[in-house]
Amino acid sequence: MLIPKPRGPLSEAVFAAWRLPANDLSARLDVRPESDDDAAIALWASYQLHYGGFEEVDEDLEWHPDVLRLRASLELDLERRLRARCGGHQQGGDFAADFFSYVESHDGRSIAAYVQSDADAEQVRDLLRVRSVYHLGEADPISWVVPRLSARPKAALMEVLYDEYGSGDPNRLHSHLFAVGMGASGLRTEYGAYVDEAPLEILEQNNAMSLFGLHRRHRGAALGHFAAFEATSSMPSRRMVQGLERLGFPDEMVRYYTEHVEADSVHEQLAVRVLCGALLEEEPELAADVFFGAFTCMDLEDRVAGHLLHVWGALE
Repeated sequence: MLIPKPRGPLSEAVFAAWRLPANDLSARLDVRPESDDDAAIALWASYQLHYGGFEEVDEDLEWHPDVLRLRASLELDLERRLRARCGGHQQGGDFAADFFSYVESHDGRSIAAYVQSDADAEQVRDLLRVRSVYHLGEADPISWVVPRLSARPKAALMEVLYDEYGSGDPNRLHSHLFAVGMGASGLRTEYGAYVDEAPLEILEQNNAMSLFGLHRRHRGAALGHFAAFEATSSMPSRRMVQGLERLGFPDEMVRYYTEHVEADSVHEQLAVRVLCGALLEEEPELAADVFFGAFTCMDLEDRVAGHLLHVWGALE
């Protein structure tokens, strides 16, 4: 993958510095972002050093202290914004019932409902391109959490991830299914191909998942985010299937979403009742973090939907 286009003086300085011999990067990275977009693309790219990296960047930069120092500053700003948006939640006695009620009460905007009945083919291609920033690496951010868990929640998470990663069949990885669907739809399939098209809302959505996954102290938020993601995926996937079929998209693209209709209806029960439930039985003090992660998942999805529906002229 190539380094994305900069979106301001910070990302321009960072990406230029990464192409040079490492040595001391501190002076070259001492720049403040001029916008949220500038900060978000710099943070997204910093996280990618821990995933697939970039062709023009030396792999030694993954753990370079100057890179980590900048990333930590950007992460702190992101976390502050995410927490400022979350009003907190008063938990009841039954965690699973409380969690499902909390998710159901979040009345966010739905891209899938618009795709189901109103979107045109080019709008759906717009959606697929920006969604690919996550779906071509699907489940990778939550996988960082596995070694941070004790036996019961670890086993529950691995049960879901085994399915996410194709149950041992590389052709059934969810990320691979999405790539096949993208290719059949006439779109590029390499990871990061469309990051330059991704709006701030998509970048923040992906950055939040990496932030939660890469820090042990955020394990509760990571699992809450994951559980909310699974609990809100089955019905939207069904709507996506109907919309894609309405517009005549290829079977390969439809198949990706069909896979999630049934899988995520099972995953949501595992993620909430077994995974988060087991975590909170052992570490009840993490309950607020679980709900923070869930709120962040739903809030960022609502912001993505709001942005795209606005661009498409679909908001009143």
